Amino acid sequence: MNWFTICVYEWKHFAHSPFKIVALVLFIVAGVYALHNGANLYNRQMSEIESINKKAEEDYQETLVYYEKGQKGPEDRPWIDVTTPFWAVWYSPIYHFKSPSPAIVYNIGQAEQYGYYKRVTFQSSPYDTDMAEEIANPERLQSGTLDFSFVMLYLMPLLLLIWLYNIKGAEADAGFLPLIYAQTGSKTPWLLARVTFYSVLLLFVLFGLMVYGALLTNVFKGSTDAFLQIFFMASAYLFLWIFAFTFILFRGKSSIGNTLKMVGTWLLFAFIIPAAVHQWVSLQHPANLMTEFIDAQRDEREQLFKQPDSVFQARLNALFPEILNSPVAQDSTKMNLAMNRSGAALTNDLNKKSFNTIEKSNSAKNDLIRSYNWFNPVTFFQNKLNAFSGTHYHDYQKYRKEIQSMIDLQVKALVLDTWGAVKVDKEKYLNYKQNLTP
Repeated sequence: MNWFTICVYEWKHFAHSPFKIVALVLFIVAGVYALHNGANLYNRQMSEIESINKKAEEDYQETLVYYEKGQKGPEDRPWIDVTTPFWAVWYSPIYHFKSPSPAIVYNIGQAEQYGYYKRVTFQSSPYDTDMAEEIANPERLQSGTLDFSFVMLYLMPLLLLIWLYNIKGAEADAGFLPLIYAQTGSKTPWLLARVTFYSVLLLFVLFGLMVYGALLTNVFKGSTDAFLQIFFMASAYLFLWIFAFTFILFRGKSSIGNTLKMVGTWLLFAFIIPAAVHQWVSLQHPANLMTEFIDAQRDEREQLFKQPDSVFQARLNALFPEILNSPVAQDSTKMNLAMNRSGAALTNDLNKKSFNTIEKSNSAKNDLIRSYNWFNPVTFFQNKLNAFSGTHYHDYQKYRKEIQSMIDLQVKALVLDTWGAVKVDKEKYLNYKQNLTP
């Protein structure tokens, strides 16, 4: 009996097994639903970004009108003077976006937990309240969100289990396993052929679902790298479970025994090990409550502004030595206002020092998690999917760094132009728009 004959037999067996067919249908329904969840999130974020850009452009044009009409600002806010660097930079509607990757259709990752747009001002920080904390994928199910990575990582092994659990076990229970061995000559090719049939079938289903998802968000536009990378990782993950279940089938002697061992293996690798690693990492690195940032924002900032003007000025000079010989530095009547409007520079410097502590803590935690990847495959593959779909922790870390760079640009422009007694006109305002926007 050759492999083709065995596969034809297995197809007939599958076609007459309502339980296995229903399991496949439910898997496909869950996959399609999850893909639409990812596509809806992608479309919602893209729509929001477009809306914000439109509103920002309207605000920008409104400010340009002030310069064209010779106004200093809104008539109902006489204290605002857009001809000064402070108010000109403040009234520059500068946003930074983390545009979602089309591959988010496959894996939402941390996209629902972190902000993807931010109005950046010289008083902003990458850790403002609109930059939310991470929630693990399984916890998102409690809020009704199911993504395709969850279907692949948790439901795909269950579907494989349902398809494979009675291979060899059913024949052994019926007592005609020796007859099969006599016909095939060996149990190895017979068993491997049957497992291969279901493996290929599941790969085709997986590929079909991914192509359907690609059409929802136009994943193939520009490059197919993300699609191929995610399909490769999904295939590797599938074969990992195939190997584990095939080993159980070779050693098993009954359908019940095979089922119990497979379910135990799934529970071990899908829940018990990830939960144990999470608990251990939490003990080694407790949740970061951002106390350093809170102290910098509250206590240190308050202490900073209680310092004598000479100390404040010295710290400002250390950050921006260019202002030592500036026009305002030579005019004592203007220095107090300039120092007051330069306070954001010192606050920003305090914030950055606290951010370094937070980032080091997060990096140490991530390094510890990675060190357990060799026996924690679900977390390993989840992080890989996060990376390929642009929803990994490092993607948002990069986004925060970009925000910080923009804040630094605004602070520098504010301080140097304020101390340089720069008069902001329409051309200078347009210059801010160009130089402070990424």
